[in-house]
Amino acid sequence: MLRVPADTRTHEDGGSVPEADEALRTLARNVRAARTRAGLSLDELGRRAKVSKGALVGLEKAQGNPNFATLVRLADTLGISVSALLEGPAEGRVRVVSADAVMPLWAGERGSEARLMLTTSGPAPVEVWRWKLEPGEECPSHPHQAGVVETVSVTSGRMTLVVDGTEHSVEAGQTATFDGDATHAYRGSGSGTCHLIMTVHIPPGPGSTN
Repeated sequence: MLRVPADTRTHEDGGSVPEADEALRTLARNVRAARTRAGLSLDELGRRAKVSKGALVGLEKAQGNPNFATLVRLADTLGISVSALLEGPAEGRVRVVSADAVMPLWAGERGSEARLMLTTSGPAPVEVWRWKLEPGEECPSHPHQAGVVETVSVTSGRMTLVVDGTEHSVEAGQTATFDGDATHAYRGSGSGTCHLIMTVHIPPGPGSTN
């Protein structure tokens, strides 16, 4: 079992989304708008994202209870970022986000956590994450859509990056990049906490324009 913060809604797979009603309403609006831009019916989006039509109907009515894995599948299918599903309208030309102002989207029993700081705008957005991994704690990730590229830069400590079953040690001062369409996982290693910055580069979605 995974531990998530007390102020988030928890799910069977350990993922979480904020439990505030406003967050669910924002999510509902964003999913519906992205689905409309992509020209997908509820049935077709559900089939591609492997989410039941009933769950999608509830989600678009702000009555859903989605886990983080579901949000990732929906975002991948719609060709947008996870934070694009969660964020409200952009405010101003410059955004400055503090880590303590962003709730973790994943947290482990030993204190590991992942915070999605922000996502850049444009047809090919980039997600910026802050991760903290405790020794021996691992977070697995399912394959993303083709064209997604992940980069991890370790600022302190050491981690093990597992891509398609092969382990790669990444230490402080090192950066690794890989195609995200393979099964992958992030695990803390060494004797201390590992801190890293992750970027997820997302290809233009079906509703994007050049």
